[in-house]
Amino acid sequence: MTTVQSPPVPPTAIRPKVVARTGLYAVLAANAAVVTLFAVQAGFASNALVVIGRFAGLYGALLMAFQLLLVARLPWLDRRIGMDRLTNWHRWTGFGLLWTLVGHVVFITFGYADSSSMNPVSQLVDLAETVEGVLRAAVAVVLILVIGGVSARWARRRLAYETWHFIHLYTYVAVVLAFTHQVAVGTTFTASAAATAYWYTVWGTALGSVFLGRLVLPLWRNWRHQLRVEAVVPEADNVVSVYITGRDLDRLPARAGQFFLWRFLTKDRWWQANPFSLSAAPDGTRLRLTAKAAGDGSAGLRHIEPGTRVFAEGPYGAFTALHRTRPEALLIAGGVGVTPIRALLEEIHGHAVVIYRVAGERDAVLYDELRELAVAKGAELHLVTGPPVPDRLAPRELLALAPDIAERDVFLCGPPPMMNAVLGTLRELDVPKPQIHFERFSLAG
Repeated sequence: MTTVQSPPVPPTAIRPKVVARTGLYAVLAANAAVVTLFAVQAGFASNALVVIGRFAGLYGALLMAFQLLLVARLPWLDRRIGMDRLTNWHRWTGFGLLWTLVGHVVFITFGYADSSSMNPVSQLVDLAETVEGVLRAAVAVVLILVIGGVSARWARRRLAYETWHFIHLYTYVAVVLAFTHQVAVGTTFTASAAATAYWYTVWGTALGSVFLGRLVLPLWRNWRHQLRVEAVVPEADNVVSVYITGRDLDRLPARAGQFFLWRFLTKDRWWQANPFSLSAAPDGTRLRLTAKAAGDGSAGLRHIEPGTRVFAEGPYGAFTALHRTRPEALLIAGGVGVTPIRALLEEIHGHAVVIYRVAGERDAVLYDELRELAVAKGAELHLVTGPPVPDRLAPRELLALAPDIAERDVFLCGPPPMMNAVLGTLRELDVPKPQIHFERFSLAG
């Protein structure tokens, strides 16, 4: 395959991840300051509990909008931070949102109960019955509580992804209910024309980003590129490569190391979206994914017929050469994690050392391609085989394969236990954190 090469990033450039992360923090801090200013201008209630509750509600509304931005899958953010980290931030922001909204309900209820001499439960019922928008807000809080519960690790591990995702869609119902509550009774929202315009802008930007990133952009790209399966090629007993063609693929902004959510439009698979990395650098004419039969979705790939229409969401991920900080690289792959590593080797500039860790030689999928690429690019290739114990990528062993490891960018992809072990080794070897590149997002594995 003829690779479309991208120019290397100058080592002295400000890291894209730092730019994006700093920008997000700055946006959140600036909006928190604006919200505080509008709240102060609107005036304070006589009851301190009510004041605290209103501030909690305002910051909760801001966190809810920020949450939407984090999962909008905007290409600029995703390429620089990565879906795994954005999703993780979304998760922790969600817990912050949960507690601010609970605080909003509790402080407002107790504050009004203190002023009216009603017990808190009666006061909450009275507010829901007599004040417009409060009942809708109560429903929104209940939805957030349910979504927060199923997002906890112990619950998430017990739910199928499709079930978890369906429940998570109720977040948008909660957003609409919360917004209508804010419009109806939010003193800050109606305090001035500037405050009203600000909140409409915040909610419009958040919801518009989701609409653009998760609906409009995927629909536009699939309409433009008209993706179809060109060929299905077995690589091993339980591994298969799927070649995808389409129109104007040279204009699809995909890079080696990224992944797509693939949906093959057959009568029994159209509803399944499976995440697979590109196993070859995009060359402007076709895309290739390589998958191991680890579940119903990946196992069925070998039965897909050429000519099948494909709907692909992406490209996603920050596991690319965009984040390089050094002229030389170390690429470490484990198992089927070799797919983005093989693609990166094809695109990457400068001298590279490639380490491929597998249980046995027969498990080394795409090894022949890696060997040919290594020869063509002047890279060193090491196949490391054997059982997990003893650790064959421990500090001494890794230094023997790459003595100048601290001077290289390290790209790592493989099963979670292996990645955790190697990351620990890299810390022991004092490899600077900015030089270590990996993604943990499970859907991208």
